[in-house]
Amino acid sequence: MNVQTAKIQEGLYYLGANDRDTELFENMWPLPEGVSYNSYLIKGEKNVLLDTIRTNKADAFINGLRELLDGEDLDYLVIHHMEPDHSGAISQVLDYYPEVEIVGNQRTKSMLADYYELSPEKFIEVKTGDTIDFGSRKLTFVQTPMVHWPESMVSYDAENKVLFSQDIFGGFGTVDGGIFDDEVDYERRREEYRRYYTNIVGKYSMMAEKALKEVGELEIDIICPVHGYVWRKNPERIIEDYVTWATKEVQEGVVIAYASMYGNTENMADTLARFLAEEGVQNIEVWDVSKTHASYILSNLWEKKALVLGSCTYNNSAFPNMNALVHILEMQRLENQVYGVFGSFGWSGGAVEFLQEFGECTKMDTIETVANAKGTMKDEDVEDLRQMAKELAEKIKG
Repeated sequence: MNVQTAKIQEGLYYLGANDRDTELFENMWPLPEGVSYNSYLIKGEKNVLLDTIRTNKADAFINGLRELLDGEDLDYLVIHHMEPDHSGAISQVLDYYPEVEIVGNQRTKSMLADYYELSPEKFIEVKTGDTIDFGSRKLTFVQTPMVHWPESMVSYDAENKVLFSQDIFGGFGTVDGGIFDDEVDYERRREEYRRYYTNIVGKYSMMAEKALKEVGELEIDIICPVHGYVWRKNPERIIEDYVTWATKEVQEGVVIAYASMYGNTENMADTLARFLAEEGVQNIEVWDVSKTHASYILSNLWEKKALVLGSCTYNNSAFPNMNALVHILEMQRLENQVYGVFGSFGWSGGAVEFLQEFGECTKMDTIETVANAKGTMKDEDVEDLRQMAKELAEKIKG
């Protein structure tokens, strides 16, 4: 498949590819709408490539690069991020353009050796505040460590007000003809952008918030990320969303995620959801962890005020799929949600206790009442769920 190219400004080009083949991003997160890998080429006094793409698209990428260069040499390769979906074609670039000078930070250089056994002699090391004049454009570099790798950085063209943001402001989904934000309906894809943020960057929200504050001080007309759309009409829109996600801003709503083998815990989930609605709570979502990937549960939860987990007991602990979800939620460091627990067991418990221990390890605000049914729900379990709904509603609305 061929790469896509597009002119962004005079002397600045988009060079990217859609990946509809890979089923799991990082071999973990589902990609039902695919993903794009974006790089950029500055053509002028000096020709500068900004990042590459994943190795499975490398051949087409090199063809597209050579076509854009139209017989000219490539002078510089700027590496903002060393994750292989953006560095996968570096070796091929060096094969075709062995005299190219590589620009990166100290960690970039060591990762080139670690990942590709490359030790380029022509390496320009940059740090925050450094500016390189490429003739037609000047780029100033800002390191953004742990957003979401330690070597991550962005660069800014002050004269043309262009931000090259690496993974920041990216999202899942291919660019289907529409490369620019004014050519597409972003609202249709917003959930995929939020899922990308929560799955990939969410754990590092503190560092992301810091980076976003630095970005907020810049005059930006265009954002060029390494995934998703190029923002040339309304870059404030994606900045606004990223600030919301990085600061973990929540609104009224509840996610109830449950694990059930024979329907008892599922029945409890539906009963609790109904009681919450009777208490006036809106935006209630109920998810079966055996059918819905944790990627989506995490994303939908990110902007909601409350999380309730329910599980049947399985081998004296929570159901395995619930265990997996809890591990991901713990890894992503939830803190602004109200938290509740329910479950069911046969002859001995374990699930509810496991879920309670998870709550104690987080910064979430845990409600007091717990519903734990032996076998099917009894009247006392129904009343516990009703009380849970009251406590949750009070905290959500309070």
